[in-house]
Amino acid sequence: MPVRLSKALLIVIACAMALTACSRIDLAYRNLDRLVPWSLGDYLAMNREQKALLDERLKKHLAWHCQTQLPSYLDWLDRVRDMVAKDQVTDQALQQRTVEARQAIGRVAEEITPSATELLRGMSDKQVAQMRDALRNDISERQKEYVDTPLAKQIARRSERMEKRLNNWFGELNAAQHQRVQAWSQALGDQNRQWIANRQHWQQQLMLAMDQRNDASFEPRLATLLQHKESLWTPEYRAAFENTEQQARSLLIDLLHLSTPVQRQYLQERLTKVRTDFSEMKCLKG
Repeated sequence: MPVRLSKALLIVIACAMALTACSRIDLAYRNLDRLVPWSLGDYLAMNREQKALLDERLKKHLAWHCQTQLPSYLDWLDRVRDMVAKDQVTDQALQQRTVEARQAIGRVAEEITPSATELLRGMSDKQVAQMRDALRNDISERQKEYVDTPLAKQIARRSERMEKRLNNWFGELNAAQHQRVQAWSQALGDQNRQWIANRQHWQQQLMLAMDQRNDASFEPRLATLLQHKESLWTPEYRAAFENTEQQARSLLIDLLHLSTPVQRQYLQERLTKVRTDFSEMKCLKG
């Protein structure tokens, strides 16, 4: 049950990218299960009835998402484009756009909670055991990839990942921007450790809820896990997350100040393309 959109909050521009999830917006809607905080297929094998139920609910959620949430996305993108065009990308403005994006994610999580409750409540003991093993493997793999490597390598890889995202929005970074990204990555230090530990903590809370999935308390516990996951954060991760967001806002502000006219034009064109894709979407009927 990974939180698929957590990286979208690194920077506002990355948030726009995560909302589209790919270069073609229609593919994003076909894969809405990848945009919400749960993905059953990653962690257990569903039977035919469960797959049919998931497909039915997903189709309804896709229609709801497109028909009811799309206008607010267009308005959000307009605000992002406007503040970039007017050179008003400030810390306060970025905080507000991030709050708005988080609220949009929250509405999706709230919408899918009843379906997630029904699907998870119907899991067999064998499937729950499969999920527990898969989650354990998930942590082990991420531990190896993101933590059990020298800190210098973690920092270098983080810079590489961020530059790849930024290249999609600014084009090729210049030397000053490249150095700023490296400084940003250095400032985050060993945050990977807190991230993995918090992920493991969340998964443990999920499995405790799954052990009581036939109780009346299951639905509110799952609602907390999906809709209010920040209430379950470890103190260490909460501090790391606040630092991450502050560092991300500072990074974006500095990158824009260091940007060339060509880069700013490229950014505006990319944002306009995202908005056009949204505006031209034809929603499915619920």
